[in-house]
Amino acid sequence: MIDAHFHVFDPRFPLPGHDGFVPEAFTVADYLAQARPLGVTGGVLVAASTHGLDPAPILAALQELGPGFIAVLNADPALDDAALRRLAAASVRGLRHNLYRGMGPLDAALDLAERARDAAGLHAQIYADAAALAPALPRLRRLAPWLVLDHLGMTEAGLPVVLDLVAAGAKVKATGFGRVELDVPDALARIAAIRADALMFGTDLPSTRARRPFEAADIALLRDAVGPERATLALAGNARAFYRL
Repeated sequence: MIDAHFHVFDPRFPLPGHDGFVPEAFTVADYLAQARPLGVTGGVLVAASTHGLDPAPILAALQELGPGFIAVLNADPALDDAALRRLAAASVRGLRHNLYRGMGPLDAALDLAERARDAAGLHAQIYADAAALAPALPRLRRLAPWLVLDHLGMTEAGLPVVLDLVAAGAKVKATGFGRVELDVPDALARIAAIRADALMFGTDLPSTRARRPFEAADIALLRDAVGPERATLALAGNARAFYRL
């Protein structure tokens, strides 16, 4: 299994927090203790809003995780093209644009996403209610082969936008089943029916602020929703190919 979405919160590094929220410690050792029994052999370490724009905690955790793991950092518009290329050389594969946590308007996010793609081959990962992306659909369709949507697009209202972008080539994180506001099995089945290479499963550990944290039963939920062949792709093959693991 390739865990396409998880976080690490190392108390050795300061966390700016968000609106006064600071997550409990969750180290690389804590993560591996939960992930290895699931069969995880690699994955995607994702910066959370609480990490702010400092890449140091993520890059340090990436070194500790070792081969088979890559990172997605919070999008920082101050990064110039040379800095983007240095991050790409350090096993960073993308920038996360967190529209839920006040990290910039969509137009500015897409400006940076296009520049990061062209300068360093970095993809854009968008955390938002996908319904809010509808006004930018023409531009997002053009970016779609370099686009990842967090947590199934979050809401039932956003699912039509997700399906539109999947048809254009976007990837979707099959993650955060305990934080979304939609029918998870139905969304998984509809996405997989459009493109078998679209879904990328992740644990979302440690499931900070989710109503329900990740459970191993979520893997069975995925298999039941999309069938064994598409589940195998979602659990490993799709992420391995997209992230060049």
